[in-house]
Amino acid sequence: MQYLDIIFRIIGSLGLFLYGMKLMSDGIQHTAGSKFQQVLGFMTGNRFTAVLTGFVVTAIIQSSSATTVMVVSFVNAGLLTLTQAIGVIMGANIGTTVTGWIVSLVGFTLSMSALALPAVGLGFVMRMIKWKHRMLGEVFLGFGILFLGLDFLTKSMPKLNSEALSFIGEVSSQGVLSTMIGTGIGFMMTLITHSSSASTAIMLTLAHNGMVSYPMAAAMILGANIGTTIDAALASIGTKTVARQAALVHVLFNVIGTVWVLILFQPLLLLVDLVTPGPVKGAGITTHLAMFHTVFNLLNALFFFPFVKPFAALVSFLIKDSKNAVPAPARGPYVLQYKSGSIQDTPELNILRAEKEIRDMAGLAAAMYQDIRSAFPSLQQRSPGDDKEEAVDTLVKKMGRQEAYADEMREELTRFLIECTRQQLSPQSERKVSLLLRILADLEAVSDDCFSVALLLERSVKKNLNFKHKEMEALMPYMGMVETSLSFVQDHLGQPLSPEQAVYAQELEEKIDKSRNKLRKLGRKRIEAGQDVKTELLFIDVVRRIENLGDYCYDIATALSELH
Repeated sequence: MQYLDIIFRIIGSLGLFLYGMKLMSDGIQHTAGSKFQQVLGFMTGNRFTAVLTGFVVTAIIQSSSATTVMVVSFVNAGLLTLTQAIGVIMGANIGTTVTGWIVSLVGFTLSMSALALPAVGLGFVMRMIKWKHRMLGEVFLGFGILFLGLDFLTKSMPKLNSEALSFIGEVSSQGVLSTMIGTGIGFMMTLITHSSSASTAIMLTLAHNGMVSYPMAAAMILGANIGTTIDAALASIGTKTVARQAALVHVLFNVIGTVWVLILFQPLLLLVDLVTPGPVKGAGITTHLAMFHTVFNLLNALFFFPFVKPFAALVSFLIKDSKNAVPAPARGPYVLQYKSGSIQDTPELNILRAEKEIRDMAGLAAAMYQDIRSAFPSLQQRSPGDDKEEAVDTLVKKMGRQEAYADEMREELTRFLIECTRQQLSPQSERKVSLLLRILADLEAVSDDCFSVALLLERSVKKNLNFKHKEMEALMPYMGMVETSLSFVQDHLGQPLSPEQAVYAQELEEKIDKSRNKLRKLGRKRIEAGQDVKTELLFIDVVRRIENLGDYCYDIATALSELH
């Protein structure tokens, strides 16, 4: 019963620690909100900014696993290149050392209970008050619960008796063998917790309480560095080649780094002792271990930094891209899986991923419309003896596939965004998701009406209902205005419209409405003049469908103007 009590104490303490870490991470994400968009833009700079971005994001969300999972997702979505991903992964490995420093400098140097309870109280009050910074209360609340869990964890460990610890002491004194065993224990511990930050905190606690030696605890940290790669590897299953390459980057980077450090293990420990003040015992040992973790990851990043491009070439060689890649609509069903970092979900970053997919959907809708616009004059100008029916059949089949793919995109993206809302989002992000769902509906409607116009064009060809030259002269500029409107919203997706841009979108919509009225009058006058009724009604129907596209574009522009 004594051992069972200790096990439950440790599990409960660890649960408090992880929950506090998640609350603190969520609170910082909510406070940062839309600024993650700027962080993502920073990623697309050079390798220096990529490393800095990986460090900052990981320091914020307190999980390198979550960061690398999102990197794999972003590479898969085309938001990041493989070279940029390598830089971000390097930065993420450095950023994950922040947890160790927080735990070592605050958790074991100061009284944890003296810090934890006031932080929980302050965080609760700030969270309950209705004000614009209430999400900061979540940060304090998480901070307090994190250290409360760490306090319980520290007090639970010493309850183990010396007999139970004797085997650990024997293992710790086996030299190279103990180093390898420690690496294996750290690896397994991180696999179980799915968080190198959590396993590092456990290792620091074990070392602080004298349960493991300094070298063995350092070896366990190295093992945790390998264990943290499992989430990115799992996230890459079923993704594009470049995403699997990014996951392999993380695995190779951490494994190779651990191997060379194990070879130079003792010299590295001496270097850490040289640059870290204080004795290697009690609270001092945790500082030395935090420094070891930082020095290891910094040196590893510096070692790989000059070889980013050769490293990218290596993983591209190991996981070769398919030479028979096909355009998206020709592939199987569209699937977009919600990726999370297990312990730390990153809903704000997942929203950015959804925005990239929505831009792709807008590109698909724009391509459909361009095909329609170019098909009108070419099919109307062909003589009856030409292969008009074959050409229009090809167009309609292509449009049908694209329209079905757009439907799948809307369904999957809607499901994805709803999954984001199941996580705790800031009010600003909740509003953004609502607007993105509205934009999705409009884009899907654009693809539907493009397909409908293609069917009307098919009908005009097969029924030999050709529009007159004067009608085509009036129709093409009208279609050009709608194309301009569609290009405008496509270019501005993912960013709020300025007041001037919103006015431009409104003026463009008014011009489209005026042109629609003129074209309708033209069709009615031709009916009154005795022209073929079926042809003119078909012309009016085409005008109405195209005007619908302008309406959807204006509705999207309105939603973008509300993103502020």
